[in-house]
Amino acid sequence: MSLFDLSGKVAIITGSSRGIGKAIAERMAEHGAKVVISSRKAGPCEEVASALNEKHGAGTAIAVPANIASKEDLQRLVDETRAAFGRVDVCVCNAASNPYYGPLAGISDDQFRKILDNNIISNHWLISMVAPEMRERKDGAIVIVSSIGGLRGNAIIGAYNISKAADFQLARNLAHEFGPDNVRVNCIAPGLIKTDFAKALWDDPKTVERSTAGVPLRRIGEPDEIAGAAVYLASRAGSFMTGQALVVDGGATI
Repeated sequence: MSLFDLSGKVAIITGSSRGIGKAIAERMAEHGAKVVISSRKAGPCEEVASALNEKHGAGTAIAVPANIASKEDLQRLVDETRAAFGRVDVCVCNAASNPYYGPLAGISDDQFRKILDNNIISNHWLISMVAPEMRERKDGAIVIVSSIGGLRGNAIIGAYNISKAADFQLARNLAHEFGPDNVRVNCIAPGLIKTDFAKALWDDPKTVERSTAGVPLRRIGEPDEIAGAAVYLASRAGSFMTGQALVVDGGATI
């Protein structure tokens, strides 16, 4: 059996209708998992789930649209997953928000609250909903997609980076709480990845050149280059890793 085999596992992946979340869902399905595709809009979720079912067989994926800002939506996401597949083995908290680019002096209270609510509190909500059954079974994996920004300062996306730094600490704390029950909690810290979410950071060639000048690989990443890290953390290959931040950043120093 492959160390990366996810056969029989059920994975919820938020923000999985595109970008990093979609890539993670595709790779987890490829490694045998049943996957739940979730983002705000039903149409894109259905498209991704349909494509996975066509490729890997009927029943591989379901679509459950949910707004991470709504605790009720997240509970419905978990309930519908259990109704369809009977359990939750893997939870990938990938969805996030960043409604503001600029110095912290210019951010509104509502923008700051949205970033903190969607990038930290919503993760806490969802994890709290799935963790009890994992702890009871003495098996489970929780992956938070954070950011390299949580390890660095930045004059443009400071509030976002603050939220991502908090995600690291959320994982560390929960690792101590859940570890005795063999439930692992880790973060992935991607560098600049070519997604719609990060388009403001890579759409300008000059910005990309400046961002990659000191990076050994001299380029930004693709969503699929993050997916392998998630498969690793969810599988037996990552069974002795918890409370950690796995940096995937093309070789930039941290």
